Amino acid sequence: MTTTTSTSNTEMLIDRYLPSFDRTIVEHTVVEADRAATWEALCALDLAQVHSPLMDAAMAVRGLPDRFGRLRGRPAAAPPPVHLPLRGGPSLPGWLFLGEIAEREIVLGAVGRFWQPQIEWYDVSGMTPEAFAAFAEPNWGRIAANFSLRSYGTSRSLVSYEARTSVGDPDSAHRFARYWTLVHPFVGHIMRAALATVATDAARRAS
Repeated sequence: MTTTTSTSNTEMLIDRYLPSFDRTIVEHTVVEADRAATWEALCALDLAQVHSPLMDAAMAVRGLPDRFGRLRGRPAAAPPPVHLPLRGGPSLPGWLFLGEIAEREIVLGAVGRFWQPQIEWYDVSGMTPEAFAAFAEPNWGRIAANFSLRSYGTSRSLVSYEARTSVGDPDSAHRFARYWTLVHPFVGHIMRAALATVATDAARRAS
């Protein structure tokens, strides 16, 4: 794992890898724990263990194209992983770890056609963070997501979760815009559920 430490106190690491984007969504929560305990909780976050009734329902709906495909004879998609650790990047097709700044920020990236009913992910094996930042192939999109952490007074912390998307060519951008109109409320809900998981764990650690 590479820890990035060469940024100023005001620079966001995510800006290094996806400074320009088509869409973004940001969620925040105040955590009843200091920065050290909150960072520990953030580093321990397992995205596969984040649940809520709406989130589970959304994931079930998202899997319908694969179920219909199997009825038509297409091979089944791989089962979802049991664990998706945030730190180091989730072990998912198309996703890679971009870097972190201790007690400040963790950044992930992904490349794919994520606006399709069945998402097609780009092969990012061997891709460096610098290659992700420079990626410009048409008909593909990029996602950069980060969790960032700030002190909020003397004993609390502010945790933010941002997801940015960039799609290179006009036709794909138009398709993604229609897709985003439908899914962004669910994306926000999933992000809030992840932040709630961090907040609960951080408060437990602090106590």
